[in-house]
Amino acid sequence: MRPLCWFPLYLLCTLGAPTALADDFDAPDWRRYEHASIDRGFTRAGTAWRVAQLGRSPAHSPAETSRIIARAHELIGTPYRWGGQSEKDGFDCSGLLVYLYRSIANRKLPRTTHSMIAQRHNEVSRDELKPGDAVFFNHNGEGGTSHVGLYIGGDRFIHAPSTGKSIRIDSLDNSYWKRSYTTARRFSG
Repeated sequence: MRPLCWFPLYLLCTLGAPTALADDFDAPDWRRYEHASIDRGFTRAGTAWRVAQLGRSPAHSPAETSRIIARAHELIGTPYRWGGQSEKDGFDCSGLLVYLYRSIANRKLPRTTHSMIAQRHNEVSRDELKPGDAVFFNHNGEGGTSHVGLYIGGDRFIHAPSTGKSIRIDSLDNSYWKRSYTTARRFSG
């Protein structure tokens, strides 16, 4: 017998969210429910598959992406600090993205540039960039990827450049960044 508290989840998984609530619906973290429902024997045909399919992170809305970018704009001028990931302490390049996604979207990103770029399933080609994507660079077109910024559209990105500098906007069309660009990842869904 199914516990009554799981009945709303069962309906949501089998029928989907009601369209009247679709705009206001904050999807739960389905990974939490995937194993719990299977562990409790909820294997009705289709239900376990539906929960497993929804186990991936829900896509962020355009409004959420806009809030991430707006917050990044508010941080322009904040000093770079190696290892920093707070407004009080300053930010390094990956710390800035980790902070933005955690504080606005409640989403945990890998802490280092290397770990972020290892997320190959989130890879985005240069011509498919959307605001909110993470753009990656190497030093002057040489060596491994060591820098990341937040793409904001119009071939521009916000980033924490290096020691002695502060968060700013740069252009992907700038000769240095064009030569140094390596790839992009989409962490927004």
